[in-house]
Amino acid sequence: MPNKPIQPVAITSPGFFGINTQDSGVTLDLSFTLEADNAVIDKSGRMAARRGWEYQTTAGGTSTLPECMVEFDNYTATGSHTIISGGDEKLYRGETSMSAMPVYNTNANATITYTISDNNWQFKQAEFESGTNFSPHMYAVQKGHPTLVYHKLPVGGGGGGSHAHTGDFGLQRLGDVGNVPSGYATDTFTPNVALSAFGRMWMANIVNDPLTIYHSVLLDGSDFSGSGSGQLNLEKVVPGGDKITALAAHNNFLVIFCEHHIVLYQNADDVSNISLNDVIVGTGCIARDSVQVIGTDLVFLSDSGLRSLGRTIQEKSAPLRDLSKNVRDNFLSLVAVESKDEIRSIYYEKEAFYLLTLPASGFTFCFDVRATLPDGSYRVTRWDSIDPSSLAVTNDNRLLLGQPNGIAQYKNFTDGGSSYVFSYLSPYLDFGNPAVTKIPKKINVTVIGAINTTLALKWAFDYENSFNNADVQTKEGNIAEYGTAEYNVAEYSATVFIDKLSTQLSGNGTILQVGVNASIDSNPLSIQKIDIYSVLGRTI
Repeated sequence: MPNKPIQPVAITSPGFFGINTQDSGVTLDLSFTLEADNAVIDKSGRMAARRGWEYQTTAGGTSTLPECMVEFDNYTATGSHTIISGGDEKLYRGETSMSAMPVYNTNANATITYTISDNNWQFKQAEFESGTNFSPHMYAVQKGHPTLVYHKLPVGGGGGGSHAHTGDFGLQRLGDVGNVPSGYATDTFTPNVALSAFGRMWMANIVNDPLTIYHSVLLDGSDFSGSGSGQLNLEKVVPGGDKITALAAHNNFLVIFCEHHIVLYQNADDVSNISLNDVIVGTGCIARDSVQVIGTDLVFLSDSGLRSLGRTIQEKSAPLRDLSKNVRDNFLSLVAVESKDEIRSIYYEKEAFYLLTLPASGFTFCFDVRATLPDGSYRVTRWDSIDPSSLAVTNDNRLLLGQPNGIAQYKNFTDGGSSYVFSYLSPYLDFGNPAVTKIPKKINVTVIGAINTTLALKWAFDYENSFNNADVQTKEGNIAEYGTAEYNVAEYSATVFIDKLSTQLSGNGTILQVGVNASIDSNPLSIQKIDIYSVLGRTI
């Protein structure tokens, strides 16, 4: 009897479309993956291992977990910048050396007792005045805490007033520097939401006052009662029971996110003519720190998934597209058990991804924003071991991460010197003939960048979770050229290689699934192609 012909299946650029756990049947496009842990989609469209992290803090950060972080621009001739962070119920200054900062009194000649009970600060930098009087300020807000101002203190305390700005940078309460809104005192003006835009500071979400936005005097974010200051009250715009969760500026609109509504005010650059433009009902933002500007759009987390403001405005009368559509059920089940105050996000333009952390579950979702899929969603991968407590991007395009002993940078390919596991899992494969038994014979996996790395290839049949495994090892040294132009590796240096790994497969079934796990330890890795060869058996 003649041998039965070999049936090949090629998965080119495995995982290029990211994770899809919503439509996981055999009809799922092979460009999707059912698992992409500690992965990114690289600039050439391959699923690749994410980078790791390396501590930048060498002093003062021991056992300090920075849960919020920002880079403050000192506006000096040398272009200096300072990392400000909050953790361990303190506020810190510095990156390589973290030092706790006190809060000063009105005259800045003595410190005061300022009790910090949580680490969910929001930091916003703003300009103070202009010309020769210009001085950079930053405002720190957090639920239940009097607003703080980080600015240059007066030398010697009080000489020339609290806005003399002649000394070193330090912290004071807003009410000790300027003026809180009418009806509030220094200790009772405790907004949880802030925005620096249109030359003013805007603050909102105060206990027992959840639907009022207060704005400062022009070019003085510390004065909320002087000429030009004011407020917007949404009690007649959105139903009671809702609350303001975030503020943003977009296309000259003031964007007010509530939990279940989005309110847009126009002419926000001229508060004397500011007016209501639109109210979007039924969609809002549930996590203050999920809001990020991405190019010309705003991305935010709603109770139905990750959304973009531009699309929400365009589609408010139609079914809304969900940027997290392909992982919706899993994603929202994890979001549901999170403390929304502790969710963090960042847009990292250098690598074109938006990160959203879910600290209770330990997962960080990585949304590739280079382009949307045909269904309007983002390509998404998941990180399950990096677990940053805070995120910040610096002026020199570094991504900083809060870690248990201080501030780390997203770089290299170990997590604090330890390896981590990258994984890929294919969709279910029926070889175009679901009623026929498959007897797989061989699998080839073409990888890029992995020198002396062990890959665990795995396979299973008929939707079982019990996998067969075989380890394969990439070469240690100069791997011969393997169609370099075909595999588009110009972005890699001359020390990064291509290797094709093979192993024999066993077992049989009607549906096949394959996967790749790799321990990432100092070397990059991306998967270029997977080829599976099988014999078709009898019809079931």
